[in-house]
Amino acid sequence: MTVAALYVGETWHRRFAPRPHAFRYRLFQLLVDVDRLDEAFAGLKWMQLGPKGLMSFDPRDHGDRRSRQLRPWVGLTLAAAGVEATAVTIRLLCFPRVLGFVFNPLSVFFVHAADGRLEAAIYEVNNTFGQTHAYVIPATGGPRETQRAAKAFYVSPFYRVEGEYRFDISAPGETLDLRIVKAVAGRPDFVATQTATREVLSDQRLKALFWSIPLLTVKVVAAIHWEALRLFLKGAPFGARPPGPKSGLSVGEPLDPFQGSGFKGAEPVRAAEPVSTSA
Repeated sequence: MTVAALYVGETWHRRFAPRPHAFRYRLFQLLVDVDRLDEAFAGLKWMQLGPKGLMSFDPRDHGDRRSRQLRPWVGLTLAAAGVEATAVTIRLLCFPRVLGFVFNPLSVFFVHAADGRLEAAIYEVNNTFGQTHAYVIPATGGPRETQRAAKAFYVSPFYRVEGEYRFDISAPGETLDLRIVKAVAGRPDFVATQTATREVLSDQRLKALFWSIPLLTVKVVAAIHWEALRLFLKGAPFGARPPGPKSGLSVGEPLDPFQGSGFKGAEPVRAAEPVSTSA
């Protein structure tokens, strides 16, 4: 498997309730083998290993936020969830730091067997209040996975902690295609997709992305608050954040990949009406 790569594409979100709302943004992410970090960034000037640099990757932005080694946290997290995996290879998909700053609404750990089969996925979700939650879900080992997990973590003031997520994902290859549907009582109220193409992790490409999508991680936080303001102005009900721990973990389950999200009304994903976009 590739030690490290870039995935360049876009994310698209649509809310069905409490008020219709949609947007699309360009982005790029880093996919890296957590056991081969020194090798992944060797010789690069535009991306460093650690907290500093024009762009960089710091393992302490993930997992327990203390260790530079992510494998022990992944192993403990899988064990705590009761998910058995050989975890021969662990790859992390995330935003890099840009000028020392990063915020990852969602990072994904892909846990692979020796033959490359996907054994599990850990969806590491962060909110803007400094809290994090890991949804740990075993995989079937097929070419594409459909997984389910009850929503257990506060993310948006416009949604209660209720309902469930359906994740439709395949291990990153030449392309990346991730789809998440949130539903309450079987009715979808939120859909998010991310599509991207793999590119070589090189100084030349990093330099181009640094200028073509400037201040990427700052824009992530700015976009979260901008879209929240737009929702508020549309009259969407605003709810207070419930008390909760700084970090948490919950377990999901794999589903039949041929049934899709399983939620009537979640197709088609892309909206016909115009959506806000950002470079």
